[in-house]
Amino acid sequence: MKHTYQTKGTCARKIQFEIDENGTVHNVVFEGGCMGNTQGVAALVEGMQADDVIEKCRNIQCGFRGTSCPDQLAAALEQALSNG
Repeated sequence: MKHTYQTKGTCARKIQFEIDENGTVHNVVFEGGCMGNTQGVAALVEGMQADDVIEKCRNIQCGFRGTSCPDQLAAALEQALSNG
């Protein structure tokens, strides 16, 4: 299922991604943000279990923002999993 998440507190404005019936993350695309970093994160999480991505990316900080693009991806995945 395809999901879209409006980020909060990051340069990236939106994250689009899919989670399949097995809980596997696919096709992560960040809108905005540091292209190299967001593309790198997207490539690294491709094919991972959503719960594993959440565990690895939750609470990563970008400077003094209190969040980061990886942290926002974790929040997006948590929201998608809780909404079914």
